[in-house]
Amino acid sequence: MVTPLRIVFFGTPEFAVPSLQAIIQSRHTLVATITQPDRPRGRYQRVHNMPVKSSALAWSPVLQPEKIRTPEFVAELQSFEADLGVVAAYGKILPDDVIAAPRLGMINVHASLLPRYRGAAPVHRAVIAGDAETGVTIMRVVRALDSGPMFAKTTTPIGPDETSDVVERRLAELGAALLVQVLDQIAAGTAHEEPQDDSQATYAAKITKEEGLIDWALPARDIHNRVRGLYPWPHAYTTVAGEHTLVLRSEVVAGEESHAPGTIVHASREAIHVATGSGALALTELKPGGRRAMTAREFLAGRPLSTGMRLGSP
Repeated sequence: MVTPLRIVFFGTPEFAVPSLQAIIQSRHTLVATITQPDRPRGRYQRVHNMPVKSSALAWSPVLQPEKIRTPEFVAELQSFEADLGVVAAYGKILPDDVIAAPRLGMINVHASLLPRYRGAAPVHRAVIAGDAETGVTIMRVVRALDSGPMFAKTTTPIGPDETSDVVERRLAELGAALLVQVLDQIAAGTAHEEPQDDSQATYAAKITKEEGLIDWALPARDIHNRVRGLYPWPHAYTTVAGEHTLVLRSEVVAGEESHAPGTIVHASREAIHVATGSGALALTELKPGGRRAMTAREFLAGRPLSTGMRLGSP
């Protein structure tokens, strides 16, 4: 008979919740949950429970240390006598003494096909790059970032118009199912670890607001990938008649190459067509500074844009 594992879980955002719930519903035992401290969020900066905390409160002790590199935290972690640690988007790099606290070390649910896209923003980077496929890797946590040996992978296609939040939700569910399979294998002593090929590694740097500025000289497909890759945060943006404007949704359409990049080719209630370095981009949903999200029709109602106007100009 396979003995269930005692598990301590490290995670913070929505991506981690399916993995937490999968552990709770499995044969294994959740003995503690570690998540980031609650932070002010939203327009009014109200403090809310982190998603993982809300899901874990009824099932295990929840710890929210400001610092995890303290002897006090390590001692508390050791007191749970966990067999294994599971990490899913916790948000901090774990030091060696934390990694070593569980008897069998720690494993991680990472939202990419490692060694591609090690780092903080693997889903966003895959969408921005226009990748047709991504996936989840369950790997061992080691000191070097996302470079530990791999237990298992699962893949999923990325639709040409899918946004990063849609892809991430699907990966969260796929990762949770794969995690339970790996936990069962570790408990049974049948798990296999495959080293990563470091020569193939790429890095998925943290997303910044500045990356959202649209360069209209790029091909329409590249701009569209950035729009959907930076959704739902921080969003791609441009300037429309001097007004800072977020571009929330777009479509790649055929365009006349004779127009300068950033020029409005056609504006209708369905979309605002803008020339790019190659082809045209139809802007279907926008959000002007300090206002709500608007369809193209709503946006044009208060802004009579005309053919030939340039976006991105002051």
